[in-house]
Parts: sequence; structure tokens; C-alpha cells
Amino acid sequence: MKNWLYLFLFILLFSCTKSENEIEIITSYSSTNFINHEGIDREYVLHIPDSYSENTPLPLVINFHGFGQTIENYMEKVDMRPLANTESFILVYPQGSLLGNAPHWNSCPPIENNKSLVDDFGFIEKMINQIASEYNVDQERIYAIGYSNGGMMAYGLAHHKSELIAGIGSVSGVMLGCFGTTSHPIPVIHLHGTLDFVLPYTGSNFFLSVQAVLDYWIEFNNTEVNPTVSIDSESDIPIEHYVYGSGDNGVSVEHYKYISGNHGWFSAKYKGKSTAELLWDFLSQYDIEGLR
Repeated sequence: MKNWLYLFLFILLFSCTKSENEIEIITSYSSTNFINHEGIDREYVLHIPDSYSENTPLPLVINFHGFGQTIENYMEKVDMRPLANTESFILVYPQGSLLGNAPHWNSCPPIENNKSLVDDFGFIEKMINQIASEYNVDQERIYAIGYSNGGMMAYGLAHHKSELIAGIGSVSGVMLGCFGTTSHPIPVIHLHGTLDFVLPYTGSNFFLSVQAVLDYWIEFNNTEVNPTVSIDSESDIPIEHYVYGSGDNGVSVEHYKYISGNHGWFSAKYKGKSTAELLWDFLSQYDIEGLR
């Protein structure tokens, strides 16, 4: 088990490739911030959209990087600031603390053989409170999304801090087996490639399959069990879209299946929509009470 864990972390670290296009990491509307939690100085990059007014509450999107990444190299590949400006939401990229020499998220503290002792759930709650004390955040519209280990963190928040989170999205991440007490129906969007070699689509001895993750939230949210399916065969790779609708409080569970897709933040578009746009279009339909 120990040897497998180190191998898994190594693969996660080196499967997170940078974008070919160099972009500016910090703009005049972004700031690097620090907060101390349990004696550890934690960092996050906060982006306030051009349209921000202190008189109007805006949604908050928390975007979690993958294992081994920093905010800077994650944002080189996953820069949602233009979308935040267009759609008028506050965007934050928190930085994971080190596990050995690699940044990580402790998304499942009770799991057996967990090498991390960091309280990331407490850090994120403190970060949200700090942001809300400085800006007008719509606290009924806080969304958690992430890539790989960051997607695991989004699922972890849905289980252990659901009172803060209106909905979650995971890209090439899975849900680990430490279930908490989720206080309300949670809309879930999950994007995954069928040839993911790090977190296999069909699962492994250590990770749930994508369908098992979907089935958990389908049952929890009391959605339809037979999805509506549509296919984009004109994209760079075929993409199947599954919608499990009519859940409690109007929530749904949605899945984008990237046929022959690998482990990554997907560049292929679904009917002209980027990965970031798919996440936002889905989550923005909901607040913490359900369908808006």
C-alpha cells in the first residue's frame, strides 16, 4: 500500500502538463493573499471581476489545482479569469500545502494510511470567511471545482462542509470513500476521460469508478436513474453528455464522458463550450437551496 501511494502521487505530479501558451498569471484585478491556519501560512490568488460593485453580491468559485501543482502553473493551463469577468463571479485559486515536496489537498482525512495531517477543510472555510469579510459574496452561491486531486477536494467539501457549498464540479477527479453528513441536495458535474491512466474511468482496487461516483449522487439527490444522453461527435474527440435530472430541490447530476480522453483538464470543446464554460453553465443554475 505504501509503495503504491508513492507511485500514485508521482504519476499525479507528472501528468499535470502545462499549456503551450504562456499567459500572464496576475492582472490588476487579481491579488495574492495569505492566511494562517493551524500555524501554517496558506496562500490563495483572488480575482475580482471588472463588474464588481460592493452593492451587489457575486457568486464565488473556488478552483482547486491537482496534486503537485502550484497556483501559478495550474493557472497557466486553467485560467478562468476571462470567464469570471464575462459572467461576473469572484474566482479564487487556493494553494495546497506540501506533502513531502509536492502540494496536495487532504480531501479525505479519515482514510486509512493517510499521510497528511493538514486541515484543508478548515483552511477553506477560513478563506471563504476572509473573502466574504472583504467583498460582497453571495454566500448562497459558493461553488467548488477542481482538477484531479482538486476534484477530490470538491467532493470532500460536499461531504464535510456542505453548509458552505451550493454545488461542485470535478475534472478527472474521483470521490474518495470518506462520507460525511451532507446537509442538502448537491448538484454535481463530473468530467472524465475513458482512458484516464491515473484515476481509471472504470475504477481500480483503490478508487471508485466514475459510474459508482455518479450513482452515489444520483441516489443521494433522488434524481432520475435513466439519463438523457446527447453526443458531440464533431469535437476533437467524441464527448457524451449524460443528464440525471429532476432531483430534490431541482438539482441534477451531469456527466461529460470524453471518449479516449486521458487524465487532464480537457481542451476538447463540447458543442463549442470549453471545460470551464461547461462547469459554470451547470453550477450557475443553482444556489444552496437548489435550482434558482
